[in-house]
Amino acid sequence: METYIIILLCIAAFFAGFVDAIVGGGGLIQTPVAIILLPQLSVATIIGSLKIPAFSGTSFAAYQYLKKVQMNWKLLSIMALVAFFSAFLGSNLLTLVHNDFMKPLLLVVLIFIAIYTFTKKDFGIHQAKEHSLKRQLLLGVIISVCIGFYDGFIGPGTGSFLVLAFVSVLGFDFLHASANAKMVNLATNFGSICLFILKGKIIWAIAIPMAICNALGGFIGAKLAIKKGNTFIRKFFLFVVILTLIRFGYDVFF
Repeated sequence: METYIIILLCIAAFFAGFVDAIVGGGGLIQTPVAIILLPQLSVATIIGSLKIPAFSGTSFAAYQYLKKVQMNWKLLSIMALVAFFSAFLGSNLLTLVHNDFMKPLLLVVLIFIAIYTFTKKDFGIHQAKEHSLKRQLLLGVIISVCIGFYDGFIGPGTGSFLVLAFVSVLGFDFLHASANAKMVNLATNFGSICLFILKGKIIWAIAIPMAICNALGGFIGAKLAIKKGNTFIRKFFLFVVILTLIRFGYDVFF
């Protein structure tokens, strides 16, 4: 493989890790780049290979959050377990079928997210703990099943969807949502990695250098998010959602 392709993939991985550490959605950067630069590979092989840098970057970002932000470990342990198996099943389905039919649905969802986040100025600025423990766990399981399966099956935007779910459904502020979402995202990535390794879909010559760059981006992004706080994360989240909206809109209409 040409050296320039590896360099471009590594640059994309760095920026993906940076964005993903703050609000998620790093896959929306490195996945399109990889598909363009590696047209000879199947989508399943590309997604499988990209799960390694995604896991690496998320790990470094999660470590930074763990040092500064309090985690809800009881909720996270259940969500992570459910998300792992959901992502494993989603990735297995990816190796069997085509997934383009999901894009129009995601386009509608993202339009709603962008409008809601922009118009509701206090969205995700303060924590709003309104659920009983039982209800919180139930909602957490539902989120993990849906988003975990999505991450295994399609992938890009998972981190943003997790942040949104933690804020809008579970009542977290953006900082705590980003931190807790990283832990669940680790589980979804690991579930997919296990499946893709079993299926022999990972190209390590691509995955390892991208993983190093993604981890560096995740490290820097997490530090910036912790330093700047909720208002910055909210604005960055809205920015990423709009870019995601444009990206999916392009896929659907062109």
